[in-house]
Amino acid sequence: MVDLVLHLGSNLGNSAAMLQNAIELLEIEFGKCLVQSQIYKSAAWGVKDQPDFLNQAIVCQTNISPEECLRKVKDIELKLGRKMRSRWTEREIDIDIIFYGNQVVKQKNLEIPHKEMTNRMFVLKPLNEVIPDFVHPVLGQTVTQLLDKTKDTLKVEIWKKN
Repeated sequence: MVDLVLHLGSNLGNSAAMLQNAIELLEIEFGKCLVQSQIYKSAAWGVKDQPDFLNQAIVCQTNISPEECLRKVKDIELKLGRKMRSRWTEREIDIDIIFYGNQVVKQKNLEIPHKEMTNRMFVLKPLNEVIPDFVHPVLGQTVTQLLDKTKDTLKVEIWKKN
């Protein structure tokens, strides 16, 4: 079994309910989550003229391949009503694979560790809550070190305690 670290985000509709629904479907596919971060609120990143996002990090365990994990994640997004839009725009739900154990994957449609995670405070803060000492398999730094070094100044705050 390998730890599968996912980041969830939503800024359309009832985002808190969407995150919970996503976790329930992810647990059907991957089993009970080992840990969930609190829910964090942040302004949109990239395209700024849109509603605030709610974000959360979770850790599950799996024995299926990274490619199959991606397929299952994309199926869950569609099941929850995600519509395809331009990059960095509003989302019913967005589920990203951040880490798959210590594995490094570079394929056309899948890059693990997630290539933009170090540039996104809204990803790093929830990750730091659930896996602060995890060492990025490419950069050789812990999540806490990556959070401390990020240049992203986006305000990210706890929205609701779990």
